[in-house]
Amino acid sequence: MVHDQKTPEAAVQLPEMKVLENGTMSGPLVGEELRIHLSVGVRRKVDLAQVIVRLLCMVTSVLALLFMVTAKEANTVLIYGFQLPVYSKWSFSESFEYLVGVAAAVAAHSLLQLLIGTSRLLKRSPVIPSRNYAWLIFAGDQVFAYAMMSAGSAASGVTNLNRTGIRHTALPNFCKPLHIFCDHVAISIAFTFFSCFWLATSAVQDVIWLSRN
Repeated sequence: MVHDQKTPEAAVQLPEMKVLENGTMSGPLVGEELRIHLSVGVRRKVDLAQVIVRLLCMVTSVLALLFMVTAKEANTVLIYGFQLPVYSKWSFSESFEYLVGVAAAVAAHSLLQLLIGTSRLLKRSPVIPSRNYAWLIFAGDQVFAYAMMSAGSAASGVTNLNRTGIRHTALPNFCKPLHIFCDHVAISIAFTFFSCFWLATSAVQDVIWLSRN
């Protein structure tokens, strides 16, 4: 006697897929793939923005350095009716020397981070690979930003004294006979504050990355 035995049918349930009017498909798998693709695209844009900020920081710090080290001029000035020779150079002021030292350090820091970031960007790797690295560059950006701000402020005080002279004395506005020197110093200070701004921007990017990872 033979019994009819019906084997249970194997049921495989696939995620529901829908074909849209334009021929594309929608569903959980497609949605997940789209989210991954968008996430990678956003990460690439963020990494690119970080590299661009590093480039701008390096350029502004290098310009601040170059304009300051080329600030020198010789001329004559009238004091008490006497024509006296004057010569001015950035190395005569400790504030200007401080600015040169800080700008050089920031330029080196920015160049190193730019090379590392560009290399990782070309390899399609994250520019910031870990939280420890993010904290490290955040601390560096903060320190250098404050240093650039203090250097720019110190140099601004000396430059303002050169332009206004000293009240109640015969010391004149030295920037009239030494206008090339003063112009170089002023441009250097301007780029110093620009560099400080980009360092602060980089620090904000670091904070945003840390808050999301």
